Amino acid sequence: MTGPGPAAAPDAELSRLAELYGVSTSYRPAPDRTVAASASAVVAALAALDVDAGTGRAVRAALADRERALRNRLLPPTVVHRTSTAGPLDALPPGTRLRVDTEQGERRSTAAGLPAGVHRVSAAAPDGRTAEAQLIVAPDRLPTPAGRSYGLLVQLYSLLSRRSWGMGDLGDLSELAGWAGRTAGAGFVQVNPLHAAVPGSPTDPSPYRPSSRRFPDPVHLRVQDVPEFAYVEDRDRVGGLLERAARLRATVLDKGALIDRDAVWQLKREALELVREVPLAPGRQAAHADFLAQEGPALADHATWCALAEVHGSDWHTWPPELRDPRSSGTARARAELRDRVDLHSWLAWLTDTQLGAAQRAAREAGMPVGIVHDLAVGVHPRGADAWAQQEYFAAGMSVGAPPDAFNALGQDWGLPPWRPDRLARSGHAPYRHLLRALFRYAGAVRIDHVMGLFRLWWVPQGQPPTQGTYVRHDAEAMLALLALEASRAGAVVIGEDLGTVEPGVRETLQRHGVLGTSVLWFERDWAGDGRPLAPDRWRADCLATATTHDLPPTAARLSGEHVELRDRLGLLTHPAAHERAAAAADAGEWLDLLARLGLLRGTPGDRTPAAEEERIRAVHRFLLRTPARLVGVWLPDGIGDRRPQNLPGTWDQYPNWRLPIADADGRPVTLEELTAAPRLRALLETLRTGA
Repeated sequence: MTGPGPAAAPDAELSRLAELYGVSTSYRPAPDRTVAASASAVVAALAALDVDAGTGRAVRAALADRERALRNRLLPPTVVHRTSTAGPLDALPPGTRLRVDTEQGERRSTAAGLPAGVHRVSAAAPDGRTAEAQLIVAPDRLPTPAGRSYGLLVQLYSLLSRRSWGMGDLGDLSELAGWAGRTAGAGFVQVNPLHAAVPGSPTDPSPYRPSSRRFPDPVHLRVQDVPEFAYVEDRDRVGGLLERAARLRATVLDKGALIDRDAVWQLKREALELVREVPLAPGRQAAHADFLAQEGPALADHATWCALAEVHGSDWHTWPPELRDPRSSGTARARAELRDRVDLHSWLAWLTDTQLGAAQRAAREAGMPVGIVHDLAVGVHPRGADAWAQQEYFAAGMSVGAPPDAFNALGQDWGLPPWRPDRLARSGHAPYRHLLRALFRYAGAVRIDHVMGLFRLWWVPQGQPPTQGTYVRHDAEAMLALLALEASRAGAVVIGEDLGTVEPGVRETLQRHGVLGTSVLWFERDWAGDGRPLAPDRWRADCLATATTHDLPPTAARLSGEHVELRDRLGLLTHPAAHERAAAAADAGEWLDLLARLGLLRGTPGDRTPAAEEERIRAVHRFLLRTPARLVGVWLPDGIGDRRPQNLPGTWDQYPNWRLPIADADGRPVTLEELTAAPRLRALLETLRTGA
């Protein structure tokens, strides 16, 4: 066999080899349709796993090696034991000797009664075979909400107060949670990913293409809440910083400018470098030292990348060759030379971590049973800190995306490098485990973007269109076990974003393990029947139910059809405008008819007054309360009549994605103080609190 062309399908031997490495040779975009992956995509995916499949001879040799290795293998590199069920260790040959070194520092000779954790197991079979593996012992299920609650969904940067410096910050998050919990009975506040961004000119504003998922971004800090800020001796400089912050805030709130993340960070960085000159009090110094010890080499790598990026630019691929390897002697010398900057970025990570913890405490103290729901992005930017520090875990020459489907005939390439499942498994999924542990430290719940990625991801070879990709599988059992382990340790809930095309069995598996799904009103129809809106009693219970998301139109725009007009102005419609308007009107009309039939909609159907719009939005949320959903989410801009989506998929510079402050129905930016006092929002939240 010679190297196949892009349209060629894999032959039997290549398909068998691919299967043994978790590389798919076909996929099903619909239950009644199977599409073959191109052989070139399969060969490229195998190459990224260090498997040569470029010729027929190479395929046969690799296949023989893989089958032999699996046949002789005593244990896989990662073994999962659930606390109440048997696992692979129970199926070892009789007489196999075990040694388990537990995470807690014990040594055991049996797998029985092991504590939850990630342990190291050694096995020696009577036939002479030996093996060492990572052993994950985890609960069967994740924690689930103790009762039903509703909460607010908000993009934090959009939530400006009269105290923030040009974009929403962690102080604003604490204030929102405290207010919503105490006065409105809300159970949670869900925010966008707060991961560290890749600096640039300008910085990519998308929170879903971060530099690091392990460490948060200090741009979210409220500088005034850093205790040392009060002790800066140069009060003239402090006054000047506060005046500049007020001007920056006013450009957004009073002059209608977009949120300028780079300007905000430039100001905060100047202020924080001034704050850093203030010595830490003994207790704070001890807490800082504990954080450095706890985060260890991972934090040192992250801070080193940040320091090197200041000198050499934010794309590590263009750095001097010796600095592209985080373990090189050149990098070690540079880290020593830039020690002060490395220490600065480590300190910033600590400050941000402390304020994230404070936000969760504020939420729980306000009576929220869940608290802050953090968002975990599906991947990281190829130029960022994680991609540099964890190079051995990423598949070279590959990008994550999505295959063609009914909504996007060309597929999608998200520009995010995928993790290598094989190397993750050999490490006991260490990067993933440490990421979860860090995130759960300050989260009452975690939303996992594209949760289907725990099972498989669509790999697109570099330079190829998304149509020429293929799925590569992860060890979903191990990924879910670690999720259960870390969530249980934190007592936190997990919500999976499972919208769109989902492989058969995935939702059922997630539900069985206690991962809540995501149900959005406009997508909940009887697709297997007449296609009409799904009655509330037919919705699933194990989910977060919402009217919209950050990627969709606000409810006011959806009900009025304004989202079609926006896409028409930007040239994004895929059908004639009249057709799209009619379809949108019919969609909204069907839902309004159902709301009326259920007695949830009060008033005249044809009424176009602002009061009627508010009533329709309240009726939508009354409907969500009629479903059995464990969690009900309210898109915060819906409470004030905002018409603009925070992100418009399919656009880059045509629309100000991720840069809009929350605004009222007229597009006027609204502060946190105005928002919490707004009768319209208060009425909506009263509906959620009482169901009336």
